[in-house]
Amino acid sequence: MSPKIVDVARTAGVSTATVSRALTAPGKVSAKTRAIVMAAVEETGYIVNHAARNLRRQQTGGIVVLVPNLSNPFFSQILSGIASVLSGAAFNVLIADTQQPKGADRQIIQYLHNNRADGLIVLDGGLPEHIFGNGDRQARPPAIFACEWIEGSEKLSVTIDNVAGAAMAIDHLVQLGHSRIGHVMGPPDNVLTIRRQEGTTAALERAHLPVRREWYFEGDFSLPSGVRAAKAWLALRDRPDAVFCSSDAMACGFMSELHRHGVRVPDDVSVVGFDDIEIAEHFIPTLTTIHQPRTTIGETAARMLLARINGGEDPVQSIRLPVDLVVRESTSAPRIA
Repeated sequence: MSPKIVDVARTAGVSTATVSRALTAPGKVSAKTRAIVMAAVEETGYIVNHAARNLRRQQTGGIVVLVPNLSNPFFSQILSGIASVLSGAAFNVLIADTQQPKGADRQIIQYLHNNRADGLIVLDGGLPEHIFGNGDRQARPPAIFACEWIEGSEKLSVTIDNVAGAAMAIDHLVQLGHSRIGHVMGPPDNVLTIRRQEGTTAALERAHLPVRREWYFEGDFSLPSGVRAAKAWLALRDRPDAVFCSSDAMACGFMSELHRHGVRVPDDVSVVGFDDIEIAEHFIPTLTTIHQPRTTIGETAARMLLARINGGEDPVQSIRLPVDLVVRESTSAPRIA
């Protein structure tokens, strides 16, 4: 006969209720108790009947994560953090790319009904808020924003301090002695672009440095847009000798294009990125950047969503995580002509 939950409880030396909580709501038991229960599950060979559990709880067992661009390496650690928490709570993670033509509003709305998903984690702040409904939990599953958000939305979110991060980048360049600083922006109207541009401009003004619009280069967080920004920098007769890019991908594209034209980083121009993706510490030169706690962002968003699903109280406010400056080889003091 197949092992039952009572067999797991007997082996672990706990009640069946504790086993159930450890398997379905791990946040309600201690890490030590969960480890004991999971060891008993392994020893007995017990297999959770997710379909029966979900039927009893009127749940689907699935969480949908809406991602604006799956090809962007920035999202890898966030998704890993989300999956680690939700898999421990026996939820399946479904990922939808909101930039795909077939994944636009109509298909996304289908996920917003309780018979398709128990909750959503939204990493795309460019979606129209009306698709999430009016907050009626009986009609729509709960949604949590992570990384990006929709301005004015009352939904909970897990973000980082983008303004402070951009200011850190500019302050670092100023402290090195740079006074001619440019900025590669993200996509227009994106909340991250807006906040990082605000931080950039405010830091330049605090340092009494010029804010020159011709030194603000268009971008969209992608590597190719960093290449385009480098070409725009090369076309200038009067160039900044330091550039802050709103993403590491753009910074890598920027530096690679400069290298093709014989421009040396950081000897001829210092470059700072934002995100601290995996390639940042392996690029040549290694990239000075603003570190985001991406795994923590994903884990925190998943825990907040589980609390909502399990009927726990909502946090008093959304969570904003700190960022750090990571200094590497792509920045140095300006060369004296």
